[in-house]
Amino acid sequence: MSNPTWLIPASSRTLLLTFDAFGTLFHPRLPVPEQYAAVAHQFGLSRTTITPDKLETAFRDTFRAQMHQYPNYGRADVLRGQYGGPRQWWEEVIRGSFGRVLSAESGETRPEHPKDNVPDSLVEALLDRFASSEGYALYDDVLPFFRRMRKLKSAHKWSFDRIIVGVISNSDDRVPAVLKSLGLTVGDMRADQDQSSMDLPGFEVRSIKQDDARKHDKDHEDRNLDLDIDMVITSYEAGQEKPHRLIFDVARRQSLKVSRPWLTSKTRFRSVHVGDDFKKDYQAARDAGWESYLLARDNSAVHGAGVKEFPDLLKLADKLDIFP
Repeated sequence: MSNPTWLIPASSRTLLLTFDAFGTLFHPRLPVPEQYAAVAHQFGLSRTTITPDKLETAFRDTFRAQMHQYPNYGRADVLRGQYGGPRQWWEEVIRGSFGRVLSAESGETRPEHPKDNVPDSLVEALLDRFASSEGYALYDDVLPFFRRMRKLKSAHKWSFDRIIVGVISNSDDRVPAVLKSLGLTVGDMRADQDQSSMDLPGFEVRSIKQDDARKHDKDHEDRNLDLDIDMVITSYEAGQEKPHRLIFDVARRQSLKVSRPWLTSKTRFRSVHVGDDFKKDYQAARDAGWESYLLARDNSAVHGAGVKEFPDLLKLADKLDIFP
């Protein structure tokens, strides 16, 4: 990969900088099938029956079927009062994955009663595991990147008057818990598309109401320099998954609330998104009118000429013109 020579100019004094989460900031600590199998063995399921290889196929098939039947964690059905949201969604994935393996072992064509075969305590253990550092780890460049951001913020050594950092993720509302568990400080701002995200059933317990704007703005102003990430916008709460432009529009709108009263709907600011997926991050952000940068975690991927990409966040930081 050739060294890029372009910079993001600092003519716009406010920068909205967002990152994808999974595959960009963090990754599974071990492959998911290995973690599922290890936890299952702790709860007494057979080591010969429940293996990572069997779970890899079962999980993939169950996950795809669940995404097709209940896209975006069943959000549309949740709003109609017909579904329980991400917790139910993932419980069904977990039970379905183990159910496929157990039914294949017993010669059944499909698991009739997967709930009977999978202990509730196993399901809860996996839900908790993948909401924390037990299940995930940061990429090696992430903490150094945010440490550099903190240092420069405290010294007021950036080229923009203010920087808003966010996460835009095709995920459920466990993302903030994962990021916090991994050592990052995360603000309270979330999405509010169609129905307040406070009212959607999910994993996260909120400490404030988003419509309590004045108190939130004052608190955020006081804590802004201490936060690594000001806001987290998940597809479940925003209403659409990337590559749909709606999730980027929601992020831009919520960024105005983060920096109220300095920013208004008439404020012009630079919006930049960074992610590892060419279609869902790089191209989607460009289609939404943002600048975008591809984080090439998988060096084997080949992209066309002119794609702005970096191998790690520190290389990206050098070019963002945030830093002196």
